[in-house]
Amino acid sequence: MTGKSDKEILANSMYEDDPNGNSAPATVNQVSGQPEPQEAATGGATTISAATSPRWGPQNKGAQELASLYSPGKRAQEIICVFTCIGLMIINLALIVKHFRWERISMAFISALCGVITADFASGLVHWAADTWGSVDLPLIGKNFLRPFREHHLDPTSITRHDFIETNGDNFMVGIPILGYLAHYFYFKSPCEIQQNFGWIAYVFLCSIFVVMTNQIHKWSHTYWGLPRWVQLLQSCHIILPRKHHRIHHVAPHETYFCITTGWLNWPLEKLRFWSTFEFIIERVTGLKPRDDDMKWAKKLT
Repeated sequence: MTGKSDKEILANSMYEDDPNGNSAPATVNQVSGQPEPQEAATGGATTISAATSPRWGPQNKGAQELASLYSPGKRAQEIICVFTCIGLMIINLALIVKHFRWERISMAFISALCGVITADFASGLVHWAADTWGSVDLPLIGKNFLRPFREHHLDPTSITRHDFIETNGDNFMVGIPILGYLAHYFYFKSPCEIQQNFGWIAYVFLCSIFVVMTNQIHKWSHTYWGLPRWVQLLQSCHIILPRKHHRIHHVAPHETYFCITTGWLNWPLEKLRFWSTFEFIIERVTGLKPRDDDMKWAKKLT
């Protein structure tokens, strides 16, 4: 579906299901700027050298530097956002249950499905923008919001070592204004108006829930041990992002399959060359090179 074979995907992405630490070392290809694994002269076996940093994983120098930039202030922001958003989720769910009528079930289902698709597209848009543009050195957003994207490409399984707060803090922050507005809507509108617009309410609520849960779903797509059976079932049915599907994004230079909520939109957007077209336009207009900062961190092997 992406023009890459299974062999190419495995050769150019981290072995996330390798229990031995994913420690394949790398040198930098002087043409592409991408890290390449070092191979022994005989047999093509990967060798470990003290002079090189691991190609991916927690021992990669760039990944270690990026992880060290996670600050107490960032942690505090995430804690506040997670608990605030959970409170708003509970309030809105209670109000939806209170106003739910069975005769509106089909409309609510269709609206909710549209909300999930919107969340998937939104995840792709944010993911593409953060992966492709900007720098960790940018004021405010660099270390706080772009840093995790750079770290994730160098150490994809780092997300599996993050707790619930660090994994979900930023997405829960995005959900706060949406769910806050929805709670405000319930408070100020009459029961009749709420019934008339229940499809819209279902759309906004499910969209916000899937936006909020996107990074948790993303974390599950990198988790190869200990996943609950119900999560594995949702992945196998492609209701949420499957592991093998997301692996395609982690083929260097991370230029495709950006949607990480359900992944439903990845194939059609790839066929339409949606992201690459926007990159071409932006590069022509501004002179900025896509994934330039990502490439710089990929070269940071010592």
